[in-house]
Amino acid sequence: MIAQIDLTDFAPHTRRFLADLAANNDRDWFRRNKQRYDSEVRRPAEMLVDRLSARLAAAAGRPVRGKLFRPHRDVRFSGDKTPFYTHLHAAWTLPGGRSWYFGLSPDYATAGAGVMAFDGDQSLSWRQSVAGVAGDALTTVLGRLNARLDAATLSDVPAPYPASHPRADLLRRSGCVAWSDDLFEALARDPEATLAQTFDRFSPLQDWLARHL
Repeated sequence: MIAQIDLTDFAPHTRRFLADLAANNDRDWFRRNKQRYDSEVRRPAEMLVDRLSARLAAAAGRPVRGKLFRPHRDVRFSGDKTPFYTHLHAAWTLPGGRSWYFGLSPDYATAGAGVMAFDGDQSLSWRQSVAGVAGDALTTVLGRLNARLDAATLSDVPAPYPASHPRADLLRRSGCVAWSDDLFEALARDPEATLAQTFDRFSPLQDWLARHL
């Protein structure tokens, strides 16, 4: 169990640290500021992940695996050799892949829910469901959420579905995550409550995915 930490200043402190990191993205600077990173960013973020894991598990009635992603980039096969990400990302995942997501950077503050990348069986179930009657229900859910979806990843509608299918945009997706953006002011007031409320708003999408994938 992580020791209790006051999360009041988590979002402003994290955004400020990440902005400074973006301006000084090298290992020497990070090493000199490691104590600041630990106290202002990492430990509060771990506390937030821990608290949301408990909330989400209680609501789902199943274990939820929370993860705070490391700031270190793997630069071995990248032309960009900057050593650190200038964002903070976290995820909470149920068995089967349904997840909740959180991202904070100098430029964005967002939270989402869904499945980032379908496996093979999920892709087939997704397409069959979207193309049928269940697709009407999903369209209604997404319309009511009024949330941002990631861009479709497939250039063409997969066979055997016609390019003119009324839900062609959904059929061209290899994952489905809905996002709520511009959350910084709310996060600055109460990050735990803001994320809990945002994740709760996405429950109809998570329920649809649980039934049809």
